[in-house]
Amino acid sequence: MTSEDREAQENELLALASIYDRDEFRKAESVQGGETRIYLDLPQNFKIFVRGNSNECLQNSDFEYTICFLPPLVLNFELPPDYPSSSPPSFTLSGKWLSPAQLSALCKHSDNLWEEHRGSMVLFAWMHFLKEETIAYLNIVSPFELKMGSQKNVQRRTAPPNTEVDFGGAVGPDADQEEVVDERAVQDVESLSSLMQEILEFDQAQHVYCKACLKGYFEIQIKDGQVQCLNCPEPKCTSVATPGQVKELVEAELFAQYDCLLLQSTLDLMADVVYWPLPCCRLPVMQEPGGTMGICSSCNFAFYTLCRLTYHGVSPCKVTAEKLIELQNEYLQADEATRRFLEQRYGKRVIQKALEEMESKEWLEKNSKSCPCGRTPIQKLDGYNKMTCTGCMQYFCWICMGSLSRANSYKYFNDPDSLCFNRLFHAVDVNDDV
Repeated sequence: MTSEDREAQENELLALASIYDRDEFRKAESVQGGETRIYLDLPQNFKIFVRGNSNECLQNSDFEYTICFLPPLVLNFELPPDYPSSSPPSFTLSGKWLSPAQLSALCKHSDNLWEEHRGSMVLFAWMHFLKEETIAYLNIVSPFELKMGSQKNVQRRTAPPNTEVDFGGAVGPDADQEEVVDERAVQDVESLSSLMQEILEFDQAQHVYCKACLKGYFEIQIKDGQVQCLNCPEPKCTSVATPGQVKELVEAELFAQYDCLLLQSTLDLMADVVYWPLPCCRLPVMQEPGGTMGICSSCNFAFYTLCRLTYHGVSPCKVTAEKLIELQNEYLQADEATRRFLEQRYGKRVIQKALEEMESKEWLEKNSKSCPCGRTPIQKLDGYNKMTCTGCMQYFCWICMGSLSRANSYKYFNDPDSLCFNRLFHAVDVNDDV
């Protein structure tokens, strides 16, 4: 084996392992080769049937079933020392539901693909053909009749590789009598009854959803902005759709929206990525570990990454009145590490001032009342219930907080129809008796 062939083989096997998951491709342990499982995409409402007058009839009547999945075709291959420079891979192609004649046709076409690619790697071309073109190449249509083929007329490969033989779905009953089977084609099933049972069990076991269902499911999720959780709708399945699978199902415009949201949500999860706040840019900016300065790559504006304002070095961030209220609660509920971070960000004096203002507000709410006109906080220490606001000089009743006449402020307490009749000196020894 030349070094070029060895390198080409290793590269091809490595590429297949990266493209397909382990259920679809497995590299052989002891030889240069492997096994691939080809799962075909069936048309919608695809039907299979068995004739009641078959040689091995299940009953006297026909059986017909609608299925979504068929067991895979299995391609086993081994790479000779002079592949790909001179010789093709040796292989067998097995399947349960295709007849030996149909499998032989696929083998023959694989030979022709090698002739087209002679001197180059061919495995991916084989797998692509089997996956994407088998249904059309064999002219398989619904309803598809399941048959047990004969392996007695096995023929070794003596015909020229470029000779095409039509073993498609249109082959009639008479053709079965002259069927020539390639030695590499194997219908891997014991009987027609076991074939039917295996197909139905395989179809039932698949929890993969049809493309139409997934398309609608993905469209709803993307429009709702849920791009990080495009997983299998099956509750017990944790598989997540790849961007390539999403692109295959949804329209180009919706995929562009999905791609943008996916990038946005991914960047949002990165602790070292911040956004320049001006609407004209809104570009992601990478910040240095432990740093607080970001520079927009579009307009080169430097900003402080914590408050999103102009960069101000070691000076504390400016705090709005609304943010000050939030800061009070955030600081009181934070652990020691978060408190140190907030003190570094806003300044310890700013946080101390916010806490003092909150304590003052709480004390005033418990120990004072607001003037009915100017809303100035007023504390009553002693005396009767006619009060005077020191801010606007308005007279008011401490009990009901109603405004009093400036001409005769005591008339209210002497009026039998008022709420506070004869209560001018009510509870004079109590600060608050409302």
